[in-house]
Amino acid sequence: MQLTPNQAERISTSSFLVTGGAGFIGSHLAEFLLTAGARKVRILDNMTTGHFRNVAPFVNHPRFDYMNGDIRDMATCNAACKGIDFVLHQAASGSVPVSIMDPITTNNINATGFLNMMVAAHEARVKRFIYASSASIYTDNYQTPPKEGLPENPGSPYAVSKYINELYADVFARLNGMETIGLRYSNVFGQRHDPRSEYAAVIPKFVMQLIKHESPVITADDEYSHDFIYIENVVQANMLAICTTDPKAVNQVYNITFEERTSLNQLAKYLRELLSSFDESIARVKITNAYTQKNNGHPVAYVQKSKKLLGYHPAYSLRTGLLKSAGWYWAYLPRLAEEMPVIKKQPQSQYAATVSA
Repeated sequence: MQLTPNQAERISTSSFLVTGGAGFIGSHLAEFLLTAGARKVRILDNMTTGHFRNVAPFVNHPRFDYMNGDIRDMATCNAACKGIDFVLHQAASGSVPVSIMDPITTNNINATGFLNMMVAAHEARVKRFIYASSASIYTDNYQTPPKEGLPENPGSPYAVSKYINELYADVFARLNGMETIGLRYSNVFGQRHDPRSEYAAVIPKFVMQLIKHESPVITADDEYSHDFIYIENVVQANMLAICTTDPKAVNQVYNITFEERTSLNQLAKYLRELLSSFDESIARVKITNAYTQKNNGHPVAYVQKSKKLLGYHPAYSLRTGLLKSAGWYWAYLPRLAEEMPVIKKQPQSQYAATVSA
């Protein structure tokens, strides 16, 4: 994202807290802010799913500050918000399947942890609280494209917890005069994408299968369209949320996607084509379509409000983002997959305390 002079000045004169800042999305936000000249960038992460390798490029930066801690601890949240102008809240337990299996932990992290951060930010007089919501809060509706109003029927404990975030943000804005902006991400991908566990996102899963010359299998349940969004588009949306001075743009929730519908079959073909530039034999790997009737799937989410009020115009399509990511996937995903244990179904007490977005 190319900053305007006014945007660059706003960032260079401000201090930032990125929760979950050692995770996939959080580390990209922290790195961009430091590169853009932010006065201070602090990350809060307990490294349950975050990794020091994600912050390695800037860990010795003179304006970087790392705090180890859990958003469920109020004292930690208060300390993290001290001296901060903008909070970018990315920390969450991010798995829908885990939330179904362990809703209590998901709620404690995503709802109670979020409330802790809101209270701490309010008491610290933070200028603006920007937070990661999710497109998963929309009902499974195959007819009406998701609009940027509040949903009526989230379909998982994870989705409920993200909906609660939006409700809390709205209440704090009305009762306490806080400035909040929620960003409903669709399926984010790019460099530093975490390949671990049975819950790994579909792109790292397909990449690993193709690298191993294994056939991606697409079932009837899988073969519907998805919204994918490249990480740099997500960074752009967060920077616009920081920099907007339009009162109408604040205390809103926005869809953040590319307005592009892609089937998993097409996704697998894109990845096969790009990865075959590193290994020609990948081009001959078969994509197995284990279905007889195509599902039209989820419609593309609307982003008209994001464009109008934030000036959000994402630059990277799925194909362009995959092209920028392919080299990283090829070089790093196999090694990361070997280093990381597969997350099995565990007792509730064993789940991550603060998952980095």
